[in-house]
This record gives sequence, structure tokens and C-alpha cells, in this order.
Amino acid sequence: MSFGAGVPTVAVADLKDGDFLLDVREDDEWKAGHAEGALHIPISEFVARYGELTEAAPQDGRVHVICRSGGRSAQVTMYLAQQGVDAVNVDGGMQVWEAAGRPVVTDDGQEGFVL
Repeated sequence: MSFGAGVPTVAVADLKDGDFLLDVREDDEWKAGHAEGALHIPISEFVARYGELTEAAPQDGRVHVICRSGGRSAQVTMYLAQQGVDAVNVDGGMQVWEAAGRPVVTDDGQEGFVL
């Protein structure tokens, strides 16, 4: 799926343990399952909660933005880039994450799934 030129992307396979991950899916999607350690700020609340990202993100580090398939995260990636943040869209989102065998967990640490 392509979201036009200018959206920096990264493949799930290129993500390393410890990379900062921002999940912009909605609450019901997050509760079903997410990447362990990801920061959750739904796209519908993103601008109002932007400060949470700036507090949590590593200084001078990259923000890897993920959603279900890559569309919403591409929008947030472009917004962050306009703010001067080093951000990349995770290509294929949580669907590819799960398909690649990466762990998907619930808030209580149980096995989750991508909604």
C-alpha cells in the first residue's frame, strides 16, 4: 500500500528490540492487542495529547509510528515530520507485525490479536 512520496517508511523486519514505537490505533484496537512497550495515543486524540509523545520519545531518537495497516500512521508520520521529529511509518502496520510473528499482547500481558 502506498501513501505517496515523502512518507518515510520502515519495514517491520528492520525494527529492533528497543526501538521507540508509537501506536495510533483506537482504544478497541489497542485493547485487543499491541506491541509490548509501545506508546498508545489514538489518532483521534493525537494533537491534543502531543505532549505525551514529546515526554516519552527518546531525545534525538526516531519515532516508529504504527497503526493497523499503515494509513493512519502515515498521516501521523507526516505531521511529526512537519514538527521536526524524526519519524517513520511502519510499513503494513500491526497486520504485518503479527504476520511476521512479532509478539502481540494485551495490557495484562496475555497473548493478543490485531483487530
